[in-house]
Amino acid sequence: MPSDDPLSRERAHLAHSRAALRSMREDVQSLDIRDVTANWVNAEVLTRQIDERIKALADLSHTPLFFGRLDYLHAPGAEQAEGAEGERFYIGRRHVHDAGGDPMVIDWRAPVSQPFYRASKKTPMDIGLRRRFGYTGGDLTAYEDEHLSDPAETAATSKLLQQEIERPRVGPMRDIVATIQPEQDEIVRSGLGGTVCVQGGPGTGKTAVGLHRVAYLLYAHRDRLARTGTLVIGPNASFLHYIEQVLPALGELEVKQATVADLVAHVDVRGADEAATAVLKGDARMAEVLRRAVRAHVTLPTEQVVVVRGSRRWRVPEYELTSIVQELLDRDIRYGAAREALPQRIAHAVLVQMERSGEAPDDRVQDAVARNPAVKAAVKAIWPPVDPAKLVFRLLSDADFLALHAEGVLTEDEQETIRWAKPVRSVKSVKWAAADAVLIDEATDLVQRTHSLGHVVLDEAQDLSPMQYRAVGRRCTTGSATVLGDLAQGTTPWATRSWEEALAHLGKSEAVVEELTAGFRVPTDVITYASRLLPYIAPGLAPVASVRENPGFFEVRAVRAAAVDTTAEVVSACEELLAREGSVGLIAADGRVPVLAEALAKAGLDHLAPGEETTASARLTLVPASLAKGLEYDYVVLDEPQAVVDGEPDERTGLRRLYVTLTRAVSGLIVTHADALPAQLGD
Repeated sequence: MPSDDPLSRERAHLAHSRAALRSMREDVQSLDIRDVTANWVNAEVLTRQIDERIKALADLSHTPLFFGRLDYLHAPGAEQAEGAEGERFYIGRRHVHDAGGDPMVIDWRAPVSQPFYRASKKTPMDIGLRRRFGYTGGDLTAYEDEHLSDPAETAATSKLLQQEIERPRVGPMRDIVATIQPEQDEIVRSGLGGTVCVQGGPGTGKTAVGLHRVAYLLYAHRDRLARTGTLVIGPNASFLHYIEQVLPALGELEVKQATVADLVAHVDVRGADEAATAVLKGDARMAEVLRRAVRAHVTLPTEQVVVVRGSRRWRVPEYELTSIVQELLDRDIRYGAAREALPQRIAHAVLVQMERSGEAPDDRVQDAVARNPAVKAAVKAIWPPVDPAKLVFRLLSDADFLALHAEGVLTEDEQETIRWAKPVRSVKSVKWAAADAVLIDEATDLVQRTHSLGHVVLDEAQDLSPMQYRAVGRRCTTGSATVLGDLAQGTTPWATRSWEEALAHLGKSEAVVEELTAGFRVPTDVITYASRLLPYIAPGLAPVASVRENPGFFEVRAVRAAAVDTTAEVVSACEELLAREGSVGLIAADGRVPVLAEALAKAGLDHLAPGEETTASARLTLVPASLAKGLEYDYVVLDEPQAVVDGEPDERTGLRRLYVTLTRAVSGLIVTHADALPAQLGD
């Protein structure tokens, strides 16, 4: 190829950029910290920071170092300056500079990169040329130009953008940094101070938007978030495993991930509640019951406190003690904080008497009085310690104790519903249910304030109970949140009815609710079919409009009535899809999974479980319907839709579960059934 060939020049820039990144990494690796650390603690901290920097500068061979280029008409920030010369920037996942400090690649989060996502023919944002790059593996193989300032060039859909969106999916979830759309970019770049709630149907990219928002906030507010911390909360471990590589691919290694169950793991969960019981335990009214039960441990004093120091006796009368206790109660601070303050308040009352008698006590004397046996005994009697697990144990096992604190909050029938039917001997012998752990977390926060993070991302939020929202909200009381979900995919008995209600429980009523309705992942024919369920599961919710030019592959196959083995059609569909490129998910009602696993084994088809990473040689995953949420596959075989519906406690939840399973495919879906399809799907 001639040296002035554009593709050759771009490949040369890629090679030089990779060399510059290697040099940056080698510079960090060569740092000698022996003479710059004061002690071993400083050395350990600095060594860890250097190791993290080395990891962040790793060159991932199959991940494009840059994916776009912007040619500005003028120098950024000087658009109005006469004669200002335009600049060229390569947009990538991280910043890369040469030996002289000049940028080779600009981080996608930098302000100068924003037009790559926002600029259009209508609003060119001073961009003359936007170039997208196509890659095969790590090799740059194509480019595509948009001349935004050329009125003669008509707007057209980017072929490379479509190819990137539709690229076969093997392995964990990928970042969407090269394909972020303008409406997604607005959410990604929204400020740290505000909470954003994203309502998005299947394939609208809401999870990716939430993860990219974290990456952006860490770029824009790194020092602050390094102090306060960030957390991504997902519905289950399989989902977290699926998304865990997105942030590292963007150079962010410090974001923690957890489920709500991880957050409230004060006890081992070994039991399960009936749906009606779990709904009541998850009701926000339980917070008031717990608050009353905690405060009820405080007993107003009935006698004076006598402090003996040397030959002197100092008396704090009952009325003064009552005043101190009442003042702490009126402040409504955490139970544990008030308990810690009480001995100091009593000691202060003693010091006032000492000063009146002519003594000059200092802080050491006050601390000594606060530790006096008489004061400690009074505190124990007035404000005893509260064990959150024991408190919840008593509420759920002692009818009188529950009735006392639930009066006017829960009806007698509701109290009976949440009480344990069989007596339990002790806290250690309880088979705690998941909802119990959330109650214990609430009680724990009433005793001692929960640590707040700088930013929390909550995905699949529609499945949380009000008490679970409160548990998450406690983790970001002084920070902000990104709430992601789809009301149509709520599959728990306590699923969210509205985002306004959910955000109130989260403690973020001021949050902005954004709706994503453009579908990038699910093919047109598939999302159109699945949307037949929306009037029954989420009336009034706008259906997703697929923007995919490729309609995808979609087929509904009825198993012949005479067929003895109804799994044969399922196995055949899996074999057919495995002949194509990409990942395949076989999704079925949980009760059907063992039967299908046996059928796949007989056919010699190895399969993975959800959470296990797909590879080029292991592309088939058998997915129980209950774990399908949030996962995506190039092709999906959905077995027996009616069985998916019947596997849930009520029809609406079952239809929502079916909606989830119908919308996991990126390129194609085969629905197989021997039983009749749910009537809501129509003909």
